[in-house]
Amino acid sequence: MAWGRKKRGERKEPLFGLASAVADLRLTAQDRIAAIFDERLGKTTSKTAAKSKSRYDPDDEDEDPPPRERKTKSTSKSTANGTVNGAAKRRSGAQGRLSFGRLVYWGVVLGLWGAIAAVGVIVYVGAHLPPIQSLEIPKRPPTIEIVGADGSVLAQRGEMAGANVALKDLPPYLPKAFIAIEDRRFYSHWGVDPIGIARAAVANILHRSVAQGGSTLTQQLAKNLFLTQERTLQRKLQEVELALWLERKHSKAEILELYLNRVYFGSGAYGVEAAAQRYFGKSARNVTVQEAAMLAGLVKSPSRLAPNRNPEGAEKRTETVLAAMADAKFITDAQAKASIGHLAIAVKPAGAGTINYVADWIGEVLDDLIGQIDESVRVETTIDPKLQSVAEAAVIDELAAKSVKFNVSQGALVAMSPNGAIRAMIGGRNYADSQYNRAVTARRQPGSAFKPFVYLTAIEQGLTPDTVRQDAPLNVKGWTPENYTHEYFGAVTLTQALAMSLNTVAVRVGLEVGPRNVVRTAHRLGISSKLEPNASIALGTSEVSVTELVGAYAPFANGGLTASPHVVTRIKTFEGKVLYTRPADPPAQVIEPRNVAMMNTMMQETLISGTARKAEIPGWQAAGKTGTSQDFRDAWFIGYTANLVTGVWLGNDDNSPTKKATGGGLPVEVWTRFMRQALQGVPAAPLPNLERGGGLSTIAQIAAQVGAPTPQTNGMAKQAAARGSARPEAAAGLDGWLVDRLFGR
Repeated sequence: MAWGRKKRGERKEPLFGLASAVADLRLTAQDRIAAIFDERLGKTTSKTAAKSKSRYDPDDEDEDPPPRERKTKSTSKSTANGTVNGAAKRRSGAQGRLSFGRLVYWGVVLGLWGAIAAVGVIVYVGAHLPPIQSLEIPKRPPTIEIVGADGSVLAQRGEMAGANVALKDLPPYLPKAFIAIEDRRFYSHWGVDPIGIARAAVANILHRSVAQGGSTLTQQLAKNLFLTQERTLQRKLQEVELALWLERKHSKAEILELYLNRVYFGSGAYGVEAAAQRYFGKSARNVTVQEAAMLAGLVKSPSRLAPNRNPEGAEKRTETVLAAMADAKFITDAQAKASIGHLAIAVKPAGAGTINYVADWIGEVLDDLIGQIDESVRVETTIDPKLQSVAEAAVIDELAAKSVKFNVSQGALVAMSPNGAIRAMIGGRNYADSQYNRAVTARRQPGSAFKPFVYLTAIEQGLTPDTVRQDAPLNVKGWTPENYTHEYFGAVTLTQALAMSLNTVAVRVGLEVGPRNVVRTAHRLGISSKLEPNASIALGTSEVSVTELVGAYAPFANGGLTASPHVVTRIKTFEGKVLYTRPADPPAQVIEPRNVAMMNTMMQETLISGTARKAEIPGWQAAGKTGTSQDFRDAWFIGYTANLVTGVWLGNDDNSPTKKATGGGLPVEVWTRFMRQALQGVPAAPLPNLERGGGLSTIAQIAAQVGAPTPQTNGMAKQAAARGSARPEAAAGLDGWLVDRLFGR
């Protein structure tokens, strides 16, 4: 019960049951939060507790102040106000202390959970990396360097990487240029630079874009060695872990050397040596301060800042690097100023343009030659850079001038030595637009360019260049081949028929000797494609590639020996270890020498009086055959001298017809332009088994000397005699005895 005197006339009733229980739950002064908090803090004293017991509780309406504390009205009010204010202050202080305590508590809790989450992320990211103990610096991806017959670099495949250069062999300002612009605190951080990250974050916020990067050189190296270029948080965290591992495993000098030999500089160049060779044509050991600054500046955006693509951007970036080097005291201000405004001229990339068709082909055959490539190799080839340039110009320029007129969109050219060594190859008019190699991969109908195999088969079965056959309409089980001009000349020699490309005679001869025998002859000379042994094979209806057709003509130029088209002569590592050397072709006579001579005399006439009259080369004996497929879809000319065999194809990739482009037109013009430049300055040589000059009078003289009967001339021989031509095929009636005597059989 409450103490104190009862008010007059007021009665106090006892409380029972629920009312009693509720009354017992009323708060006393000791139960109030301020007192509890003070007690917990150890600040409650016995005196305070005693005063609390005697303090008047204003909330208790049933209680009067005790007699000893009864004071005047004003004094009571003052005391009451002071008591209330003191309690409020104590409550406010207690609540502030409670809020601070809670803040500390929750800060600890959140910090603990944050640490757990961070550990979890690190464990997760690390679980997706290879085991650290098994990590090794990966080998540089193999480079395929392709060099020409003169030793010059034609092209490269894979990463364009020069040999690794030791840090001590580089001029000191070269690595310092990278440190100045990419990682000024490289030698003071431990793989990750918090100060650099904070600086980059501030700069990016101020610019509202990614103005700076916070990655160290070690982080960049980790990304280049082990990770992809994707921009994800997981990749960035992996980069950090690997950077820490690299710093623990390798010295700063080793990391910097690895970085300089692996970083990408654009245009396919990896490493400072490859970049210096690519852009300056010199070793990284010899670069100037200005060149070193340009290389360091490329790392930020190799493709965008490459000097061969963006010289203005490269120059501006170089100035920025020079300023950073001067600011870091790596070079003097005078050196920086002397290097500004003198951007080195980028070297034209070797192997640009159509040589890439050759490079792609080489890449395809390397596996067959040396197996899987696990180290960089240098491939020595038979390509003559001069002839490659001449061939490229001939094809591209002629197509640029006349492709619209003839509706011809593509072309291919293959030039090889009579032994099969390819000197030039054009797989299309523009490698950047289309990498499809029409010289090797495409197979097209050769048309009349296939006829030499028909006539060679006939010669081998006893016919001669002067054997006469009828040029007249022909019906083969409903098929009626016609000549291009729809004219017929009656009785003609085989030489005339081949020179004028008479279809009916070719089909007759093909049926006479047997289509299967014609196919065997073509395969024996080097055609590898499948050929259908039917009547139309004489007109070249089975598809072949340019390279194999040119290779099959080579025996006519070399005296009848087999010739395998090839471009690779030797393969060796960058250290000089020889991995492959092309073995010499075993001598194999695929055409008898006398048959070679007769075929050469027949195909010479094609260039003199036949369908390729524009193809004569002054001072040289040349021979060949034109070809036009059905509906003018393909136009060919394969021609040769004793020095070079060259084939040209023109047409459309979609096999659509041209506007009457024939083998004797645009292909002959391309061939002639190329051959005249290719043979310029080369000593002329006669075709195999033919005397220089040759001719009717020569044969007649030899026949008279050996006692041969005087040949009976036909109409063609009379025409040749009238124009003073001296050609062996003009002599009619050459029997086997005379041929044997003439050609040493």
